[in-house]
Amino acid sequence: MHMDPRRAVPQTDSLLADSRLIEPQRRLGRPRVRDAVHSSQQRVRDGSLPVDQLIDDVLSGLPARATSFTPVINATGIVLHTNLGRAPLSDAARVALIAAAGYVDVEYDLVDGARAMRGRGTLAALRAALPDAGDVMVVNNGAAALLLAVTVLASGREVIWSRGELVEIGDGFRLPDLVVCTGATLREVGTTNRTTAADYAAAVGERTGCVLKVHTSNFRMTGFTSSVPIPELAGLDPPLVVDVGSGLLAPDRLLPDEPDIASALRDGADVVTASGDKLLGGPQAGIIAGRAALIARFRRHPLARALRVDKLTLAALEATLGGPRSPTALALHADPTLLRSRAEAIAARLGDEARVVPSDGAVGGGSGPGVALPGWAVSLPERYAALLRAGDPALVGRLEGGRCLLDLRCVPSPADDLVTRAVLACR
Repeated sequence: MHMDPRRAVPQTDSLLADSRLIEPQRRLGRPRVRDAVHSSQQRVRDGSLPVDQLIDDVLSGLPARATSFTPVINATGIVLHTNLGRAPLSDAARVALIAAAGYVDVEYDLVDGARAMRGRGTLAALRAALPDAGDVMVVNNGAAALLLAVTVLASGREVIWSRGELVEIGDGFRLPDLVVCTGATLREVGTTNRTTAADYAAAVGERTGCVLKVHTSNFRMTGFTSSVPIPELAGLDPPLVVDVGSGLLAPDRLLPDEPDIASALRDGADVVTASGDKLLGGPQAGIIAGRAALIARFRRHPLARALRVDKLTLAALEATLGGPRSPTALALHADPTLLRSRAEAIAARLGDEARVVPSDGAVGGGSGPGVALPGWAVSLPERYAALLRAGDPALVGRLEGGRCLLDLRCVPSPADDLVTRAVLACR
């Protein structure tokens, strides 16, 4: 007489109490482990799994982490890869995130026990980084920074904006649509290729809320073109809002055509908006800097509450501003000679299939369009690309000329051994 297989299956609660499943429950949560237990129990019932292998089967079916995100080693050579999360955080910022994950004094004064300004340490660090700003503010992304500024200054009024700057950026996002949703009316001036200071001056009137100048990101025009620099626009009466986009705090010789916040303020912009997760190298955030009276108005607007950042962003941004050079800065300014020696060392361990080839990296994230970052890559047969993406962490290179290139620009040197082992595991 055969025993009913359902009677041979241990109870769920007894399995969850097994010492081998305690740590996974703490790491992943009891519901996720319970679901894996149920799946393994069913395999025992249908006869495809011996009961003495049940716990091992549960453990093998559990994910490595409580998020569906898979860590990626960025070997594309694109520093600010939007699809891979743009700027990676520095070690200092990661430590700050962990510190902020529990209870922290984000809005609390530990001296007198009263409520305090939210994120005051982060704001102080941003003021120190931008001494030309009357005041600063942080919201949840670059688009939110522009949204808040235009809403406060021009809702129900006109925004004067050059036709040559009415751009669409990634994923079909059109900046004119963002401005219109604030309740402002666009007053387009100039033509697609040429706008003059006289065009702006002629458009200024009683209904003007602000003049807007936007960095066109990775869209460029050449030939018979003209645009108006910030100092000439600063002489107009309405507030001048300048969106520099990339979050570059100060000029960088590597990126001579990339606008920066400090220069825009010195040139006379009343408000400057930017992203924190691009060239600044921090978390996703929107930076607003400018005249103190205007920042005070932004802070009091009801929309500011909807756009405010959480404690994790504040902690990571403060650590980025005051900490060591960010991974973004290190990758942008990586020494090509060192990149070549690292690539050669990896290729030597991989054998005949691997070659070392020149590789031009890119800034990415709509920043530094056309700027080539000379470097070197390990070149492998194309079939490796999909195999490497299936790993954990995933190793993402780029396909070029029928080969899989692993550009080391954005790969920290301590990860070279991990890269080598990932390739060897694909054989």
